[in-house]
Amino acid sequence: MSSLPALVPIDDARAELLSRLPRLCSAESIITKDCVGRVLAEDVIAPIDVPPRPNSSMDGYAIAFDDVSGVDAILRVSQRVPAGHAPAPLEKGSAARIFTGGEIPDGADTIVIQEDVRVLENGAIQINEMPSKGEWVRAAGLDISTGERVIPAGTRLTPAAIGVCASLGITHLSVFKRLKVALLSTGDELVEPGLPLAAGKIYNSNRQLIGTLIEQAGFEWVDMPRVDDSADATVSALKQAVANADAIITTGGVSVGEEDHVKSAITSLGTLDLWRIRIRPGKPFAAGEIDGTPIFGLPGNPMSSLVTFALLARPCLMHLQGASYRTPLTLPVRSGITRAALKRDEFMRVMITEGVATAVGSQNSGVLSSALTADGLLHLPAFEAIEKGKTYNFIPFSALIG
Repeated sequence: MSSLPALVPIDDARAELLSRLPRLCSAESIITKDCVGRVLAEDVIAPIDVPPRPNSSMDGYAIAFDDVSGVDAILRVSQRVPAGHAPAPLEKGSAARIFTGGEIPDGADTIVIQEDVRVLENGAIQINEMPSKGEWVRAAGLDISTGERVIPAGTRLTPAAIGVCASLGITHLSVFKRLKVALLSTGDELVEPGLPLAAGKIYNSNRQLIGTLIEQAGFEWVDMPRVDDSADATVSALKQAVANADAIITTGGVSVGEEDHVKSAITSLGTLDLWRIRIRPGKPFAAGEIDGTPIFGLPGNPMSSLVTFALLARPCLMHLQGASYRTPLTLPVRSGITRAALKRDEFMRVMITEGVATAVGSQNSGVLSSALTADGLLHLPAFEAIEKGKTYNFIPFSALIG
Protein backbone atom coordinates (compact mmCIF):
# COMPACT_ATOMS: atom_id res chain seq x y z
CA MET A 1 0.00 0.00 0.00
CA SER A 2 1.30 3.46 -0.90
CA SER A 3 2.58 5.63 1.96
CA LEU A 4 2.04 8.83 -0.02
CA PRO A 5 -0.59 11.23 1.35
CA ALA A 6 -3.88 11.54 -0.49
CA LEU A 7 -4.17 14.12 -3.24
CA VAL A 8 -5.70 17.38 -1.96
CA PRO A 9 -8.50 19.07 -3.96
CA ILE A 10 -7.39 22.46 -5.23
CA ASP A 11 -10.12 24.45 -3.42
CA ASP A 12 -9.33 22.74 -0.10
CA ALA A 13 -5.61 23.40 -0.52
CA ARG A 14 -6.15 27.09 -1.26
CA ALA A 15 -8.55 27.55 1.65
CA GLU A 16 -6.13 25.86 4.04
CA LEU A 17 -3.20 27.96 2.87
CA LEU A 18 -5.14 31.22 3.08
CA SER A 19 -6.34 30.39 6.61
CA ARG A 20 -2.74 30.07 7.81
CA LEU A 21 -1.24 33.18 6.28
CA PRO A 22 -0.87 36.58 7.99
CA ARG A 23 -1.21 40.01 6.43
CA LEU A 24 2.30 41.34 5.96
CA CYS A 25 2.13 44.80 4.43
CA SER A 26 1.69 48.16 6.11
CA ALA A 27 -0.27 50.98 4.47
CA GLU A 28 0.78 54.15 2.71
CA SER A 29 -1.12 57.08 1.23
CA ILE A 30 -0.46 57.78 -2.45
CA ILE A 31 -1.98 59.84 -5.26
CA THR A 32 -5.19 58.26 -6.54
CA LYS A 33 -4.08 58.10 -10.18
CA ASP A 34 -1.07 55.98 -9.16
CA CYS A 35 -3.15 53.36 -7.34
CA VAL A 36 -4.13 51.06 -10.22
CA GLY A 37 -3.29 47.49 -9.26
CA ARG A 38 -2.74 48.38 -5.61
CA VAL A 39 -4.77 46.89 -2.73
CA LEU A 40 -6.97 49.29 -0.80
CA ALA A 41 -6.13 49.47 2.94
CA GLU A 42 -9.17 51.49 4.08
CA ASP A 43 -12.77 51.62 2.91
CA VAL A 44 -13.60 54.41 0.49
CA ILE A 45 -16.54 56.31 1.97
CA ALA A 46 -18.35 58.78 -0.30
CA PRO A 47 -17.89 62.40 0.92
CA ILE A 48 -20.49 63.71 -1.57
CA ASP A 49 -23.42 62.62 -3.69
CA VAL A 50 -22.70 61.63 -7.29
CA PRO A 51 -24.12 63.47 -9.11
CA PRO A 52 -24.14 66.27 -6.52
CA ARG A 53 -27.29 67.87 -8.01
CA PRO A 54 -30.07 66.59 -10.28
CA ASN A 55 -29.08 66.88 -13.94
CA SER A 56 -30.46 66.14 -17.37
CA SER A 57 -29.64 62.90 -19.19
CA MET A 58 -30.78 64.34 -22.54
CA ASP A 59 -30.79 67.53 -24.57
CA GLY A 60 -34.20 69.16 -24.21
CA TYR A 61 -36.23 71.46 -21.98
CA ALA A 62 -36.65 71.42 -18.20
CA ILE A 63 -40.23 71.95 -17.03
CA ALA A 64 -42.35 71.79 -13.88
CA PHE A 65 -44.57 68.83 -14.80
CA ASP A 66 -47.60 69.82 -12.68
CA ASP A 67 -47.63 73.35 -14.13
CA VAL A 68 -47.89 72.18 -17.76
CA SER A 69 -51.34 71.53 -19.21
CA GLY A 70 -50.13 68.70 -21.45
CA VAL A 71 -49.70 68.10 -25.18
CA ASP A 72 -49.80 71.29 -27.28
CA ALA A 73 -48.91 73.44 -24.26
CA ILE A 74 -46.84 76.47 -25.26
CA LEU A 75 -44.08 77.67 -22.95
CA ARG A 76 -41.69 80.53 -23.26
CA VAL A 77 -38.00 79.70 -22.81
CA SER A 78 -36.68 81.62 -19.83
CA GLN A 79 -33.04 80.50 -19.67
CA ARG A 80 -30.37 78.33 -21.24
CA VAL A 81 -28.53 75.72 -19.10
CA PRO A 82 -25.35 74.18 -20.55
CA ALA A 83 -23.49 71.57 -18.53
CA GLY A 84 -21.23 73.15 -15.94
CA HIS A 85 -23.31 76.30 -15.40
CA ALA A 86 -25.48 76.98 -12.34
CA PRO A 87 -29.08 77.70 -13.41
CA ALA A 88 -31.48 80.25 -11.98
CA PRO A 89 -34.76 78.97 -10.47
CA LEU A 90 -37.32 78.12 -13.16
CA GLU A 91 -39.73 80.96 -13.83
CA LYS A 92 -43.42 80.12 -13.51
CA GLY A 93 -44.98 79.00 -16.81
CA SER A 94 -41.65 78.71 -18.61
CA ALA A 95 -39.20 76.07 -19.78
CA ALA A 96 -35.41 76.07 -19.52
CA ARG A 97 -33.39 75.03 -22.54
CA ILE A 98 -31.04 72.37 -21.11
CA PHE A 99 -28.27 70.16 -22.42
CA THR A 100 -27.05 66.73 -21.36
CA GLY A 101 -25.40 67.01 -17.96
CA GLY A 102 -26.95 70.40 -17.27
CA GLU A 103 -28.12 71.00 -13.69
CA ILE A 104 -31.89 70.97 -13.24
CA PRO A 105 -33.17 74.42 -12.16
CA ASP A 106 -34.97 74.64 -8.84
CA GLY A 107 -38.69 74.33 -9.55
CA ALA A 108 -38.22 71.99 -12.54
CA ASP A 109 -38.61 68.24 -12.24
CA THR A 110 -38.94 66.80 -15.77
CA ILE A 111 -37.19 66.96 -19.13
CA VAL A 112 -39.01 67.14 -22.45
CA ILE A 113 -36.50 65.90 -25.02
CA GLN A 114 -35.91 68.21 -27.93
CA GLU A 115 -37.39 65.73 -30.43
CA ASP A 116 -40.77 66.09 -28.67
CA VAL A 117 -41.13 69.86 -29.02
CA ARG A 118 -41.64 72.34 -31.83
CA VAL A 119 -39.77 75.63 -31.61
CA LEU A 120 -42.05 78.54 -32.57
CA GLU A 121 -40.99 81.66 -34.43
CA ASN A 122 -40.98 83.74 -31.25
CA GLY A 123 -38.61 81.25 -29.55
CA ALA A 124 -41.27 79.63 -27.39
CA ILE A 125 -41.80 75.87 -27.56
CA GLN A 126 -44.88 73.76 -28.16
CA ILE A 127 -44.90 70.31 -26.52
CA ASN A 128 -45.83 67.59 -29.00
CA GLU A 129 -45.46 64.65 -26.62
CA MET A 130 -45.54 64.76 -22.83
CA PRO A 131 -42.95 62.78 -20.88
CA SER A 132 -43.68 61.03 -17.61
CA LYS A 133 -43.10 63.08 -14.50
CA GLY A 134 -39.40 63.01 -13.62
CA GLU A 135 -38.40 61.51 -16.97
CA TRP A 136 -34.83 62.07 -18.21
CA VAL A 137 -33.76 63.52 -14.83
CA ARG A 138 -30.80 62.01 -13.05
CA ALA A 139 -31.44 62.45 -9.33
CA ALA A 140 -28.74 63.69 -6.95
CA GLY A 141 -26.95 60.65 -5.55
CA LEU A 142 -28.28 58.42 -8.33
CA ASP A 143 -24.84 56.84 -8.70
CA ILE A 144 -23.40 57.24 -5.19
CA SER A 145 -24.86 58.65 -1.96
CA THR A 146 -22.96 60.58 0.70
CA GLY A 147 -21.69 58.22 3.43
CA GLU A 148 -21.96 55.13 1.25
CA ARG A 149 -19.14 52.58 1.42
CA VAL A 150 -18.13 52.65 -2.21
CA ILE A 151 -15.08 50.38 -2.25
CA PRO A 152 -14.23 48.02 0.63
CA ALA A 153 -10.74 47.58 2.01
CA GLY A 154 -9.00 44.59 0.47
CA THR A 155 -10.08 45.47 -3.06
CA ARG A 156 -7.46 45.45 -5.80
CA LEU A 157 -8.02 48.76 -7.56
CA THR A 158 -8.96 48.82 -11.23
CA PRO A 159 -9.11 51.79 -13.61
CA ALA A 160 -12.88 51.88 -12.98
CA ALA A 161 -12.23 52.17 -9.24
CA ILE A 162 -9.80 55.02 -9.86
CA GLY A 163 -12.45 56.77 -11.97
CA VAL A 164 -15.06 56.37 -9.23
CA CYS A 165 -12.68 57.82 -6.65
CA ALA A 166 -11.99 60.75 -8.98
CA SER A 167 -15.75 61.35 -9.33
CA LEU A 168 -15.82 61.73 -5.53
CA GLY A 169 -12.98 64.27 -5.57
CA ILE A 170 -10.62 61.91 -3.72
CA THR A 171 -6.98 62.83 -4.37
CA HIS A 172 -5.18 60.23 -2.23
CA LEU A 173 -5.91 56.65 -1.17
CA SER A 174 -4.59 54.46 1.62
CA VAL A 175 -3.18 51.32 -0.01
CA PHE A 176 -0.99 48.49 1.16
CA LYS A 177 2.67 48.71 0.24
CA ARG A 178 3.77 46.41 -2.55
CA LEU A 179 4.70 42.93 -1.38
CA LYS A 180 8.34 42.14 -2.18
CA VAL A 181 8.50 38.68 -3.74
CA ALA A 182 11.84 36.97 -4.30
CA LEU A 183 11.96 34.41 -7.09
CA LEU A 184 14.49 31.57 -6.99
CA SER A 185 14.90 29.27 -9.97
CA THR A 186 17.09 26.26 -9.33
CA GLY A 187 18.94 23.87 -11.58
CA ASP A 188 22.39 23.44 -13.15
CA GLU A 189 20.67 22.78 -16.47
CA LEU A 190 19.27 26.34 -16.67
CA VAL A 191 20.85 29.02 -18.87
CA GLU A 192 19.64 32.59 -19.14
CA PRO A 193 18.43 33.78 -22.57
CA GLY A 194 21.23 35.40 -24.56
CA LEU A 195 23.92 32.99 -23.40
CA PRO A 196 25.20 30.03 -25.46
CA LEU A 197 23.17 26.85 -25.03
CA ALA A 198 25.63 24.03 -24.32
CA ALA A 199 24.80 20.33 -24.41
CA GLY A 200 22.46 19.28 -21.62
CA LYS A 201 21.28 22.86 -21.00
CA ILE A 202 17.89 24.55 -21.45
CA TYR A 203 16.92 28.19 -21.34
CA ASN A 204 15.39 29.37 -18.07
CA SER A 205 11.79 30.23 -18.96
CA ASN A 206 10.37 30.09 -15.43
CA ARG A 207 12.39 33.05 -14.18
CA GLN A 208 10.83 35.43 -16.68
CA LEU A 209 7.44 33.68 -16.79
CA ILE A 210 6.83 33.78 -13.05
CA GLY A 211 8.72 37.05 -12.56
CA THR A 212 6.49 38.90 -15.02
CA LEU A 213 3.40 37.30 -13.45
CA ILE A 214 4.60 38.62 -10.08
CA GLU A 215 4.92 42.13 -11.50
CA GLN A 216 1.62 41.92 -13.39
CA ALA A 217 -0.16 41.03 -10.15
CA GLY A 218 1.11 44.27 -8.59
CA PHE A 219 3.95 42.89 -6.48
CA GLU A 220 7.60 43.94 -6.49
CA TRP A 221 9.74 41.26 -8.12
CA VAL A 222 13.01 40.77 -6.22
CA ASP A 223 15.06 39.13 -8.96
CA MET A 224 17.56 36.54 -7.76
CA PRO A 225 20.31 34.77 -9.73
CA ARG A 226 19.84 31.15 -10.76
CA VAL A 227 20.70 28.79 -7.90
CA ASP A 228 23.21 26.00 -8.49
CA ASP A 229 22.22 22.44 -7.60
CA SER A 230 24.10 22.29 -4.32
CA ALA A 231 22.98 22.37 -0.72
CA ASP A 232 25.28 25.29 0.22
CA ALA A 233 24.20 27.42 -2.75
CA THR A 234 20.52 26.79 -2.02
CA VAL A 235 20.84 27.65 1.69
CA SER A 236 22.79 30.81 0.85
CA ALA A 237 20.20 31.92 -1.74
CA LEU A 238 17.31 31.35 0.66
CA LYS A 239 19.01 33.39 3.38
CA GLN A 240 19.57 36.24 0.92
CA ALA A 241 15.94 36.06 -0.20
CA VAL A 242 14.65 36.17 3.38
CA ALA A 243 16.77 39.27 4.04
CA ASN A 244 15.44 41.12 1.00
CA ALA A 245 11.82 40.03 0.47
CA ASP A 246 8.47 39.58 2.21
CA ALA A 247 7.73 36.27 0.48
CA ILE A 248 9.62 33.75 -1.64
CA ILE A 249 8.69 31.66 -4.65
CA THR A 250 10.89 28.82 -5.83
CA THR A 251 10.58 26.89 -9.08
CA GLY A 252 11.84 23.32 -9.14
CA GLY A 253 13.97 21.52 -6.60
CA VAL A 254 11.32 20.19 -4.19
CA SER A 255 11.19 16.65 -5.52
CA VAL A 256 13.03 13.67 -4.04
CA GLY A 257 15.99 13.49 -6.43
CA GLU A 258 19.58 13.66 -5.24
CA GLU A 259 20.01 17.06 -6.91
CA ASP A 260 16.78 18.55 -5.51
CA HIS A 261 18.12 20.61 -2.60
CA VAL A 262 15.35 23.16 -2.00
CA LYS A 263 13.30 20.86 0.24
CA SER A 264 16.19 20.06 2.61
CA ALA A 265 17.47 23.66 2.57
CA ILE A 266 14.09 25.06 3.62
CA THR A 267 13.61 22.46 6.36
CA SER A 268 17.11 23.19 7.69
CA LEU A 269 16.23 26.89 8.02
CA GLY A 270 12.49 26.77 8.75
CA THR A 271 9.48 24.57 8.05
CA LEU A 272 8.07 23.04 4.87
CA ASP A 273 4.85 21.24 3.98
CA LEU A 274 4.75 19.26 0.77
CA TRP A 275 1.37 19.11 -0.88
CA ARG A 276 0.18 16.71 -3.54
CA ILE A 277 -2.55 18.72 -5.25
CA ARG A 278 -5.28 16.88 -7.15
CA ILE A 279 -4.71 18.80 -10.36
CA ARG A 280 -3.12 18.27 -13.75
CA PRO A 281 -0.77 19.93 -14.55
CA GLY A 282 0.84 20.89 -11.26
CA LYS A 283 0.53 18.09 -8.70
CA PRO A 284 3.67 18.90 -6.60
CA PHE A 285 3.47 22.09 -4.55
CA ALA A 286 5.23 23.22 -1.39
CA ALA A 287 4.44 25.81 1.26
CA GLY A 288 6.55 26.78 4.24
CA GLU A 289 8.35 29.61 6.02
CA ILE A 290 11.75 30.78 7.16
CA ASP A 291 11.87 33.32 10.02
CA GLY A 292 8.27 34.29 9.30
CA THR A 293 8.84 34.71 5.55
CA PRO A 294 6.32 32.58 3.60
CA ILE A 295 7.71 30.33 0.86
CA PHE A 296 5.81 28.74 -2.02
CA GLY A 297 7.48 26.03 -4.06
CA LEU A 298 6.25 25.60 -7.62
CA PRO A 299 6.97 22.65 -9.91
CA GLY A 300 9.80 23.03 -12.40
CA ASN A 301 7.79 22.24 -15.54
CA PRO A 302 6.74 25.62 -16.96
CA MET A 303 3.03 24.92 -17.50
CA SER A 304 2.77 23.33 -14.06
CA SER A 305 4.53 26.38 -12.67
CA LEU A 306 2.09 28.76 -14.39
CA VAL A 307 -1.01 26.83 -13.25
CA THR A 308 0.07 26.45 -9.63
CA PHE A 309 1.11 30.09 -9.50
CA ALA A 310 -2.30 31.19 -10.81
CA LEU A 311 -4.43 28.85 -8.70
CA LEU A 312 -2.42 28.76 -5.45
CA ALA A 313 0.58 31.05 -5.10
CA ARG A 314 -0.99 34.20 -6.51
CA PRO A 315 -4.04 34.12 -4.18
CA CYS A 316 -1.67 33.54 -1.24
CA LEU A 317 0.52 36.48 -2.24
CA MET A 318 -2.57 38.66 -2.66
CA HIS A 319 -3.68 37.68 0.84
CA LEU A 320 -0.26 38.55 2.27
CA GLN A 321 -0.58 42.00 0.67
CA GLY A 322 -4.02 42.52 2.24
CA ALA A 323 -6.34 41.63 -0.63
CA SER A 324 -9.60 39.76 -0.12
CA TYR A 325 -9.73 36.51 -2.09
CA ARG A 326 -12.31 36.39 -4.87
CA THR A 327 -13.05 33.23 -6.82
CA PRO A 328 -11.92 33.88 -10.41
CA LEU A 329 -14.59 34.37 -13.04
CA THR A 330 -15.74 31.06 -14.52
CA LEU A 331 -17.98 30.63 -17.53
CA PRO A 332 -19.98 27.54 -18.50
CA VAL A 333 -18.92 26.33 -21.96
CA ARG A 334 -19.63 23.24 -23.99
CA SER A 335 -16.83 20.74 -24.36
CA GLY A 336 -15.51 19.68 -27.72
CA ILE A 337 -13.46 17.04 -25.90
CA THR A 338 -14.07 13.40 -25.08
CA ARG A 339 -11.81 11.40 -22.76
CA ALA A 340 -11.90 8.80 -20.02
CA ALA A 341 -12.03 9.70 -16.32
CA LEU A 342 -8.80 10.73 -14.57
CA LYS A 343 -7.87 10.71 -10.88
CA ARG A 344 -7.00 14.41 -10.94
CA ASP A 345 -8.91 17.55 -11.91
CA GLU A 346 -7.48 18.64 -15.23
CA PHE A 347 -7.05 22.30 -16.13
CA MET A 348 -6.84 21.94 -19.89
CA ARG A 349 -5.54 24.68 -22.18
CA VAL A 350 -8.40 25.41 -24.56
CA MET A 351 -9.58 27.77 -27.25
CA ILE A 352 -13.21 28.91 -27.29
CA THR A 353 -14.85 28.93 -30.71
CA GLU A 354 -18.60 29.64 -30.98
CA GLY A 355 -19.06 28.67 -27.35
CA VAL A 356 -17.23 25.33 -27.63
CA ALA A 357 -13.93 24.54 -25.90
CA THR A 358 -11.30 22.63 -27.84
CA ALA A 359 -7.84 21.60 -26.65
CA VAL A 360 -4.89 23.48 -28.11
CA GLY A 361 -1.47 21.98 -28.68
CA SER A 362 0.15 19.54 -26.34
CA GLN A 363 -1.18 19.29 -22.81
CA ASN A 364 2.18 18.10 -21.50
CA SER A 365 3.22 19.98 -18.35
CA GLY A 366 6.56 20.84 -19.94
CA VAL A 367 4.96 22.49 -22.97
CA LEU A 368 4.37 26.22 -22.50
CA SER A 369 3.77 27.25 -26.12
CA SER A 370 0.18 25.95 -26.08
CA ALA A 371 -0.63 28.84 -23.70
CA LEU A 372 0.03 31.24 -26.57
CA THR A 373 -3.17 30.34 -28.42
CA ALA A 374 -5.28 29.20 -25.46
CA ASP A 375 -8.01 31.50 -24.17
CA GLY A 376 -7.83 29.96 -20.71
CA LEU A 377 -8.28 26.74 -18.75
CA LEU A 378 -11.18 24.31 -18.91
CA HIS A 379 -11.75 22.64 -15.54
CA LEU A 380 -12.46 18.95 -16.13
CA PRO A 381 -13.43 17.24 -12.84
CA ALA A 382 -11.66 14.17 -11.54
CA PHE A 383 -13.30 10.73 -11.59
CA GLU A 384 -15.65 11.72 -14.40
CA ALA A 385 -15.64 10.70 -18.04
CA ILE A 386 -15.55 13.87 -20.14
CA GLU A 387 -18.29 14.05 -22.74
CA LYS A 388 -18.40 16.09 -25.91
CA GLY A 389 -21.21 18.64 -25.75
CA LYS A 390 -21.42 18.62 -21.93
CA THR A 391 -20.92 21.91 -20.07
CA TYR A 392 -17.83 22.50 -17.92
CA ASN A 393 -16.34 25.54 -16.19
CA PHE A 394 -13.96 27.67 -18.22
CA ILE A 395 -11.59 30.18 -16.55
CA PRO A 396 -10.20 32.89 -18.86
CA PHE A 397 -6.50 33.64 -18.44
CA SER A 398 -7.47 37.27 -17.85
CA ALA A 399 -9.35 36.20 -14.70
CA LEU A 400 -6.46 34.09 -13.42
CA ILE A 401 -3.41 36.25 -14.06
CA GLY A 402 -4.78 39.67 -15.06
